[in-house]
Amino acid sequence: MLVRFSIFAGGMVAAAMLLPWLATTYLDRPKTESAEARPQQVSTAKYAGGKGVLLEPSAGGHFFGSFTINGRKQDGLVDTGASVIAINISTARRLGVSTGSLSFNAPVSTANGTVKAARVSLDRVEIGTISVRDVEAMVLPDKSLSGMLVGMSFLNKLSSYRVENGALYLTR
Repeated sequence: MLVRFSIFAGGMVAAAMLLPWLATTYLDRPKTESAEARPQQVSTAKYAGGKGVLLEPSAGGHFFGSFTINGRKQDGLVDTGASVIAINISTARRLGVSTGSLSFNAPVSTANGTVKAARVSLDRVEIGTISVRDVEAMVLPDKSLSGMLVGMSFLNKLSSYRVENGALYLTR
């Protein structure tokens, strides 16, 4: 029993350290292709009366989407291993979050170690036909995260999310 628990805990620690690194590696890659050449990663699903969104996997098997946060567009990686939406300071400013009065006092584990983050609430998070309000997020230093991770604080506000036939289905 203890051996199984140790193996499980070790796997969870490895996943917690690897997922942010994968997201940062993907988001840091040079953008050499034009918008027309880039395959569309988000499309409105044709089920559930327009309340759903279908995300096709990237070449690496991850699910990226084009989100609208507080009325502003931002690409992000859907990460079920993240408790909340994670954004860096630069992205937070771009999304209209006032960063001057943030209190960076919450320790967060990343692939590069533990950093201090600030808790914020995002007024509205949208993807396709899905819109949710008052979503918890964490703002991290720019050097700790290069893009946006869309975690469970968003996914838990949906009626369902599932992977089926290799695609991620989000339903409000």
